[in-house]
Amino acid sequence: MKINIFKPLSFLLFFAFLVACSTKKDTFIARNSHALSTKYNILYNGQVGLEKGVNELNSNSDDDFWKRLPIEKMQIVEDFTSTTKPKNTNFELAEAKATKAIQKHSMNIGGREKNSQIDEAYLMLGKSRYYDQRFVPALDAFNYILYKYPNSSKIYEAKIWREKTNMRLGNDALAIKNLNKLLKDHKLKKQVFADANALLSESFLNLEEKDSAVAKLKLAIAFTKVNQERARYRFILGQLYQQLGYKDSAVNSYQSVIDMNRKADRKFVIQAHAKKAELFDYQNGDFNSFTKTFDKLAQDRENRPYKDLIFHHMAVFYDQKNDQKKALDFYNLSLKADSRDSYLVASNYRNLGNMYFRNAEYPAAAKYYDSTLVKLNDKTREHSKIKKVRTNLDEVILYEALAKRNDSILNVVSLNESDKIAYFEKYIAKLKEQDEIKRVLDEKRKEKLENIERNSTISSIDPASNQELGKPTKKSTLMPPAIPNVSSQQTTSIFYFYNPSTVAFGKIEFKKVWGERIPNGNWRISSSTKNLTSEDPLNYDKENLEDISKADKIVEQYTTDFYLKQLPVAQTEIDSISKERNFAYYQLGIIYKEKFKENNLAIAKLEQLLNNNPEEKLLLPSMYNLYKLYQITDANKAEAMKKRISAQYPDSRYAQIINNTSPNAVSANETPESVYTKWYKLYQQEQFVSVLENSNALINQFSGDEIVSKFELLKANTIGKLKGVTAYKNALQGVADNYPSSEEGKNALEILTIQVPFLEKLELNTIDSNNWKILYRVGSRDDKNTKALEEKIKMFVAAESYQKIYYSYDIYTEKENFITIHGIGSKLYANDIVSVLKENVKYKLVEPAIVVSGDNYKVIQIKKNIDTYLALKNP
Repeated sequence: MKINIFKPLSFLLFFAFLVACSTKKDTFIARNSHALSTKYNILYNGQVGLEKGVNELNSNSDDDFWKRLPIEKMQIVEDFTSTTKPKNTNFELAEAKATKAIQKHSMNIGGREKNSQIDEAYLMLGKSRYYDQRFVPALDAFNYILYKYPNSSKIYEAKIWREKTNMRLGNDALAIKNLNKLLKDHKLKKQVFADANALLSESFLNLEEKDSAVAKLKLAIAFTKVNQERARYRFILGQLYQQLGYKDSAVNSYQSVIDMNRKADRKFVIQAHAKKAELFDYQNGDFNSFTKTFDKLAQDRENRPYKDLIFHHMAVFYDQKNDQKKALDFYNLSLKADSRDSYLVASNYRNLGNMYFRNAEYPAAAKYYDSTLVKLNDKTREHSKIKKVRTNLDEVILYEALAKRNDSILNVVSLNESDKIAYFEKYIAKLKEQDEIKRVLDEKRKEKLENIERNSTISSIDPASNQELGKPTKKSTLMPPAIPNVSSQQTTSIFYFYNPSTVAFGKIEFKKVWGERIPNGNWRISSSTKNLTSEDPLNYDKENLEDISKADKIVEQYTTDFYLKQLPVAQTEIDSISKERNFAYYQLGIIYKEKFKENNLAIAKLEQLLNNNPEEKLLLPSMYNLYKLYQITDANKAEAMKKRISAQYPDSRYAQIINNTSPNAVSANETPESVYTKWYKLYQQEQFVSVLENSNALINQFSGDEIVSKFELLKANTIGKLKGVTAYKNALQGVADNYPSSEEGKNALEILTIQVPFLEKLELNTIDSNNWKILYRVGSRDDKNTKALEEKIKMFVAAESYQKIYYSYDIYTEKENFITIHGIGSKLYANDIVSVLKENVKYKLVEPAIVVSGDNYKVIQIKKNIDTYLALKNP
C-alpha cells in the first residue's frame, strides 16, 4: 500500500504558519516572524516616508542668517498643538505605517511586549507627529515608550525626543530639568549625548540664558558625528559670541565653519565669510587680505548663487572706507544678482539711500528709501525708523529746492547788467550744447529705425535677391528692390507702384536724399522747402508746423532777453524771495538738528542763514540753536555765541536759558514727556489760567527740545479758551510758522485752514430757541462772593430737581467767569427763574442775571463778546 506523505506534511506546515503568525503565542518563531515583518516591511516603508518628509521640510525652510539661527532648523509656522489630523502626506504615511505595525504585530503577552520592534514603531509614531507639528499627540507616543518599554534600546533617544516636544510646547524649564538628570544618571552614546546638549542649548536660549547655552553648544559640537550639525552649531556659536560682544571668539567660530570647506553646506561657508566681514576691524584690519578673500569668492564659479551676498559685503567694506564709487558699483552688482533675500535687497537700497543722503542728494535718497520700505517687513522697528526718515525727507527736499532756487535768483539779481548778460550767455552756450547732443542722438535713433525698416522691407520682398552664387552683391541705395520673378510668383503684379513694400522703400529713400518736398513741378528747387505754409497751407505737413514752432521756441531760449525779463525788479518782490530763502535755511537747520541729528549739516545751514541778514524772528532762534550745536562740536564757538546772545539780547528768554536765570518750572528728575502730560491734564481740568501763566516758563525750560512745539500748541489752545478766536488765530499762526515740520505745526495749520474760518463766521442771533441759559458774572472760584452765590444757586437747583436743571462754573477770561444754570427750555421760564432767585427771601440774588440762548452762549465763549451781546439786548 502506497502512503502519500505530502498531505500530512502540508498540514503540518500550514499549522506551523498559523502558529508563527499568531500574536498570542510566545514562541521563537512567532517573535522573530513578527519582528522581521515589522522591521523590514512596515517600519522600513514608514522610515522612507519619514525621511522624505524631513528632507522636504528642510528644503522648504530657509534659514534667516540675519537673525540667530535655531538649533533645530524646523520652526513652528502655526499653532498645531491642539490638532490631531496630519498635514503632510509623508508624515501621514509614516504615522500610518507605525500604527499598522502596532495594531498588526504587537505581541503583548502577560503584560510584556514580546515583539522587539514595537518600541521602534512608537518612536516613529512620535517623530512623525512631532515633525507634523502635532506636539501633544507626539508627547503621548514618547511617554508611552517610557512607560511600557523601560528596557528598550531606544529609551534614551525617546527621552530626548520627549524633551524636544516639551520645549516646543513651551516647557523649557521642565526640559532642562529632565535632560540634566538624564546626563547625570546615565552614560550615553556620543551622538545621543550631542543631541541632548544641543537641546539643552536651545532651551537655555529660549530662557535668554546665553552663557549656559554657549557651554552646552560647545559639548554638542565636540560629540556630534554629523558634519552638517557641526557646521550649524559652530555658526550659531559664532552668532552667540557676536551677540555677547566676544568679537575674537565669534571670528574664530566663523573661521572654524570656513575651515570645514566641503564638509559643510556651501551656504554656511559663505555666510561665515559674511559674518566675519561684519566683524572686520576697520582700524587695524588687513585690508589687502579682505579684498583678496572676497575677490576669490566672487570669481569662484561655485559661489554664483551667493554673489548677491558677496557683492553686498564688498560694497559695505568700501562704504566704510568712504570709497563711494566702488561701494556704489558693488551695491548695484548685488542688486543685479536678482537675490531672493528680501532683507539683503532692502539693505542694499537702504545703504545706497544713506550714501546719497550723506552727499545731500535728497531726491535720490528718497527714491532708495522708498525701495527699501517695499522690501522691509512693515512690522519691524527698522521699517518705522526709515519711514520716519523718508517722511522727513519730503520737507528737506522741499526746503533744499526752495533755498537753491531763491539763492540762484538773488545771486543773479545782485550782478550788474554786463555780468547778468555774461551769466546767461554762458548758460545759453551750455543749453545749445545739450540741445545739439540731443539732436544728434535723435537723428541717429531715427536713422537706425529707418535702416531697420528698409532691411525688413527688402527681406520681405526677395530674401535671396542680395546673393549671387553665395556672395552678397552691391546695389545702389537709390535703386528699389529687385522686382519679383513673375514665373515664380504668379500672384504678384510686376508693376512697381502696385507693390506697397516697394513704394514704402521708395518714399524712405526719397526723403533720405531730398528731405521734405511739396509735390509740385519745382520740387527739385531747395527754395521750395521755405515759406511752405504761405504757398499751400492745406497741404503743408503738420509735423513741419510743429517743428517750426519748436524751433522758434528754442531760438527764444537762446536769447539773454528771454531770461532777463523774468528776473524780479521790484524791491518788495526781492525781499519776499529773500525771506522765503531765509525761512527755508532755518527749517533745514532745525530738521537736520532735531530729526536727523546731522549736526554739521545743521551748523552749515544756520551759519549761512546768519550771513544772509535774516529777519528778527529768525535771528535769535538761529543763534540759540547754533549755541546748542556748538556745545557738541566746538566749545570755543559755543562760548562766543553765548556772549553774543547775552550782549545783543540780554532780556530775551534765550539769554535767560543759557545763563541759568530763567524761572525753573520743572524739577530735575522730570522728563519732558511727564511734564507735558501733567500740564495737559490741568488743561483738561479747565485750569486755563494756571496753564497760561506757566506756559512761557515751560517753553523756555525746554527750548531746543522737540517737545517744545507741544507746549506751544497747548499754550495756543489755552489762549483760545481765555481770549477768544482772534487771539487763538494769532497764536496758532505762530505755531504754524515756527514749527512747520512738526506734527503740532501741521495741526495748527489745519485748524487755521478749516476750523478758524468757521468759528469767525459765527454771529449772535435773535432766533428763538428751546435751549436757554442764565449767566451770573463772577470772579475766581475761591472768591468769597462767588462761593456765596454758588451755594444759593445750588439750593435752588436742589429744590427744582424735578425740572432737571443744573449749574456749572464756566471759565470765560483770565479774570471773569460765569456760574451758568442749564436745562431751561424757554426764555419765559428762564425769566421766571431769575425773578425767583432775585425776590425769594431764601436766595435774594442781587447780582444781575443774563438770559441767553444756547447758540448765543457758544458765540460768546468763542468770541468773548458778552458786552456786545448786552449792548444788542439793551440798545
